[in-house]
Amino acid sequence: MNSITQTCQRAYAILISVADLLRSPVLLAIRLYFFWQLFQTGQAKLTNIAKVSEYFGTLGIPLPTLNVWIVGSIETFGSLLLIIGLATRPVALLVLIVMTVAFLTGDRAALLQVFSDPDKFIKSDTFPFFVMALVLFLAGPGWISVDKLLSRFFGNKE
Repeated sequence: MNSITQTCQRAYAILISVADLLRSPVLLAIRLYFFWQLFQTGQAKLTNIAKVSEYFGTLGIPLPTLNVWIVGSIETFGSLLLIIGLATRPVALLVLIVMTVAFLTGDRAALLQVFSDPDKFIKSDTFPFFVMALVLFLAGPGWISVDKLLSRFFGNKE
């Protein structure tokens, strides 16, 4: 029984080591894949201010033009920062706020049906960006990031 326990402990230790090795590449893949898409979404907003402002107005968002500039800028420039892994947690928090407002205004039905119709919630355009921003807010950018490079340069230990 003791050898089985030791074998299980070793196997578990190997599993954890492999998962730890994969964490940063996976976080990089998330940053590249999802936030490149959000970057393009933000660019589309900033290149169609009038049209998006009109849409925001129909949602009852106050100061729609100003909000298009704010949201479009966070999505565009925040995504670029997330892609390179700079100021990851603060920027991810801003994206989380933007996505929460998107759920509350543009995807309210999906949000209200999160338990009664979870498929509608998960299939929302907002959902993947919300979840990936939450992941980056909680986990940070990983080792492959400007944040990590700066922390090494300035001697901060995370």
